[in-house]
Amino acid sequence: PSHVDVEKLIEKALETGTFLEINSQPDRLDLSDVHARAAREAGLKLVIDSDGHQVAALDYVELGVGQARRAWLTKDDVLNTRTWKQIEKLKKKR
Repeated sequence: PSHVDVEKLIEKALETGTFLEINSQPDRLDLSDVHARAAREAGLKLVIDSDGHQVAALDYVELGVGQARRAWLTKDDVLNTRTWKQIEKLKKKR
């Protein structure tokens, strides 16, 4: 695994209006719950992604939801809980 300076990543995401991802693939599960919480506390929104390359992998989303819950994220912190219109509105604010 490579080392990532998550604090710097969060800082750059804020500067560029980038949303961060919780990758739900069991061998990855990144961002960690600690880093996801730090991202939220910094004001970032996150996406929960299954990293699915086959239909069965869609079940991985449950692992990502667990990661988000451990990070104390709410539905307001996660873009997947919004309509496309709401996401477009958030994108314009960036």
